[in-house]
Amino acid sequence: MSVSPDKRRKMESALDQLKKHTVVVADTGDFNAIEEYKPQDATTNPSLILAAAKMPAYQQLVDQAIKYGIASGRTEEEQVTNTMDKLFVNFGLEILNIIPGRVSTEVDARLSFDKDGMVARARRLISLYEEAGVSKERVLIKLSSTWEGIQAGRELEEKYGIHCNMTLLFSFAQAVACAEAKVTLISPFVGRILDWYKENTDRKSYEPHEDPGVLSVKKIYNYYKKFEYSTVVMGASFRNTGEVKALAGCDLLTISPGLLGELSQDNSAVSLSLSPQGAKSNDLEKLHLDEKAFRWLHNEDRMAVEKLSDGIRKFAADAVKLESMIKEKMLNVKNGL
Repeated sequence: MSVSPDKRRKMESALDQLKKHTVVVADTGDFNAIEEYKPQDATTNPSLILAAAKMPAYQQLVDQAIKYGIASGRTEEEQVTNTMDKLFVNFGLEILNIIPGRVSTEVDARLSFDKDGMVARARRLISLYEEAGVSKERVLIKLSSTWEGIQAGRELEEKYGIHCNMTLLFSFAQAVACAEAKVTLISPFVGRILDWYKENTDRKSYEPHEDPGVLSVKKIYNYYKKFEYSTVVMGASFRNTGEVKALAGCDLLTISPGLLGELSQDNSAVSLSLSPQGAKSNDLEKLHLDEKAFRWLHNEDRMAVEKLSDGIRKFAADAVKLESMIKEKMLNVKNGL
């Protein structure tokens, strides 16, 4: 007996429906969560790696990275830096054993205003992946979407064929500059935009279709598709499943295990919200941004300025915490404890 399309849809979870329109990416360093929800790709960041590195299940990866760092660095600073890079890559390698697609690995946020530093660190991460037998085609290097980060992305893509994922993206100016730099992918942050509006305006709740983070991503997606940029859009940093479902059709969406779980238990209908065809009818005009125009346009968006700097500080703080943990463990190894 055949099942009617309506009934079949009702039997399908929101997550399964979403996967028909959008590439679903797991936003986590926890391998068990990745295995459970079977995403195409996965993303990590310093905060996620810090949380995972504290879990007993992953101590072997931490210990292996520390041994590598001690053996490959002359000074303590070099040893710690090499351990951090190796730890990020170790997590990435484990994730790539589970997923069919790509993993995103982030360059230290403390380099966010150092173009050459970001390029060097990105190349180092890719060399560690390649030493482990993984092609750079399976890795996206995450960079902060500062002007310097965007130019680092341009150089890495053009000169070295290293694919970049521009993160901490909050403003339309950042999105335009990334498209003009021809980076592979951007990660506009939906939930953090919503957080800012709830904290800084009298309004404390939004329906998904009027959520300022959702509207920001829709505008960016429509601009990219209208003007046929090669850069793709991956909505990130969601606060609820309503935001996720409101962006069905976006190129990719990176979603935390908690929200993936909710979507897998949700049988409501998910309808297509974004499409290249729909984008052609929007009335956005094409912009060209040099550094001065970028800095001005970005500066005009108070939310974006505050959330970018706040995001860099938070990722940097978690990198410092991770370093402290590594130094302590490294000392124990050196002392034979």
